[in-house]
Amino acid sequence: MSKPEIPLGPAARYRHEHPPVRNVTVEHETARSLGQRVADRVAAVVGSWPFIIAQSALLALWIVFNVWLMVMVTTRPGFLHAWDPYPFILLNLVLSFQAAYTGPVVMMSQNRQNEKDRLMAKGDYEVNQKAEEEIEVIMKHLAHQDRLILDATHRIEALRQDPAVGGVATRVEEILKRLDQNDRRILGLMTRMGVPLPPDAAPNGSVDHDGR
Repeated sequence: MSKPEIPLGPAARYRHEHPPVRNVTVEHETARSLGQRVADRVAAVVGSWPFIIAQSALLALWIVFNVWLMVMVTTRPGFLHAWDPYPFILLNLVLSFQAAYTGPVVMMSQNRQNEKDRLMAKGDYEVNQKAEEEIEVIMKHLAHQDRLILDATHRIEALRQDPAVGGVATRVEEILKRLDQNDRRILGLMTRMGVPLPPDAAPNGSVDHDGR
């Protein structure tokens, strides 16, 4: 007489057919062109305190030196003339050129960063989908395991009527109790991780089926 075949649970039948998780940061960094690397470098330099301090010092030196030359020309005729006297038109022209080229370069870097953020958000969504699918498989497998335990418990209750197999039935019942405790630990871990439990999960951490 052949033994009845025990059906496999959802976790045993599950196949990880989804693509592997991607490292968006590494992919995006390796795919940068020369222009994008230059734009990122310029944006990093322009948006730093050393650049602001250096530029402020240069502007102050430019203004002070030209004012000093203007004063010296008035007091000592024939002295070196200021190359950019007040109102510092040349300085305004230089700053205008700097702003005209720095602004678009910084915007290029910002657009690339926005694209990277979009890819990272898409990757997070894909990971969340995979995690939700696998958690659902785990919950179904726990429910399947619980049904098997209940069925085995009913069989043990029936076998207890026979003294010849009473000891074996007690040993099997102990094994089933350990399996049930393992289920409770898994559900407790999922609760600590913040994973929502199925509607048929009992408050004590076990999965309740058929009103039992």
